[in-house]
Amino acid sequence: MTTREAAAGVGREERFVATAAEMFLSLDGEIRVGGHYVGLVEHDGLAYISGQIPRVHDAVAVTGRVGAETSLAEGCRAARICTMRALALLRQRPGGLARVRRVLRMTVYTQSAPDFVRQSEVADAASDLLHAILGDAGVHARTSVGAFTLPKNAAVELDLLVAVEPEECPS
Repeated sequence: MTTREAAAGVGREERFVATAAEMFLSLDGEIRVGGHYVGLVEHDGLAYISGQIPRVHDAVAVTGRVGAETSLAEGCRAARICTMRALALLRQRPGGLARVRRVLRMTVYTQSAPDFVRQSEVADAASDLLHAILGDAGVHARTSVGAFTLPKNAAVELDLLVAVEPEECPS
């Protein structure tokens, strides 16, 4: 990793911490999963991040169908919480956010009212946050999908595919 990349990683870390504080999120603890899977699998320079819902501690912070029980603004907030959870998983790995080479792909699922057609605007909130924290490495390919229902009645769920620098071998 170059000095420039290391410096970018420090900036990423600071931007992550500042964003978490602005959102009143504490993401330093374990990001728990609810089954027989893991939140992140790393293989051959790729990090596959499992679907993240807007869970804060033990509660889902934003629930319901966007466009019905939940507003567009709340759907966007849910997408940002999901994004921060995904980044927190990367941050917990050795090397943290400095190892992120590029977010390759994001899929955003929005639990939608039947007439809600602004899923891409919900996904924009996640895309904008990735760019704000990771810079150009946060620009990605994306799919935004409307869903009838999501786990735990979450308003949004998203997953990421991220290219990462190889972990450094111990000397």
